[in-house]
Amino acid sequence: MNDQYVKNVIEAALLAAGRPLSMDELVSVFDERDGSNSEEVRGAVAALRADYETRGLELLEVASGYRIQIRASVAEPVSRLWQERPAKYSRAMLETLALVAYRQPITRGEIEQIRGVAVNPNIIKTLLERSWIRVVGHRDVPGKPELLGTTREFLDYFSLKKLDDLPTLAQLKELEDLRVQLSLPGAGPEVPVADAVDAAAAGDTDIEAAADDDEDSDSEGVQDADNAQDADAESPRPHGLVASGAQDDPI
Repeated sequence: MNDQYVKNVIEAALLAAGRPLSMDELVSVFDERDGSNSEEVRGAVAALRADYETRGLELLEVASGYRIQIRASVAEPVSRLWQERPAKYSRAMLETLALVAYRQPITRGEIEQIRGVAVNPNIIKTLLERSWIRVVGHRDVPGKPELLGTTREFLDYFSLKKLDDLPTLAQLKELEDLRVQLSLPGAGPEVPVADAVDAAAAGDTDIEAAADDDEDSDSEGVQDADNAQDADAESPRPHGLVASGAQDDPI
C-alpha cells in the first residue's frame, strides 16, 4: 500500500475521531484487502509525527492512544476562537487533585491529614464526575475507607501517557507560566501549581499558612461557596488544545 495513502488515512481518522485512537483502532481503519499491517501503521504514525515537527499541530501519544492537537506554543492565539473563559479552580481542589495524582492510592482521611483541613465532599464529587479520579480499592483498616487514584481520562486530559510523565516538583518550580488563580471572586494573588504539588510531594502542611483564611477555613459557608464554584466552572482545555472538534466533550 502507498505510504502516503496510509499517512493520509491515519491523519483523517485522528482528526475525525475527536478522541485518542489506540494503535489497534488505527489498524482496524484499514480493510484487510488494503494489505496494511500494524508495522506499516506504526511507521506511518512515526512519519506523520515527524511531518508535524515544524507545524502548529503535533501528533501526541497519551494514555488512550494517539491524537492530533494544537501545539502549546500557538495555543494562546488559537484560544481566542472560543468565547468562554477558562475555568479557575480553587487551591483546595488543586491540592486535592495533586495529592491523589502524586501519592495514590490515598484515602480522603490521608488527604485531610496532609492538608490540615477537612475535604469538602463537593471537591471529591466534582473530581469523580469529571472522571479525573476513581475509587481503586479500600484501605484494610476499620471503616474500610476508599482509596482514590487518577484515571486514564486524567492522563489524556493533561496530555500524559503514564503517571511517570507527571512533572517533578523541581520542574514545576522552573515553569513560571504554570499558575492558576483562586476560584473565589476577589481572592488573593495567583497561586503557583507547584504549591499544590508541594503538599503531595513532601506532605507539607505549611502550605495552609500561605492561603487566605477564607480559602481554607473550616467554615461550611466558605467551603460550599468555594466548591460550588469548582462544580459549576467549565473545564479547562487540555494542554495544547485538541484540534479535532471546536469544543471538548463535557466531563
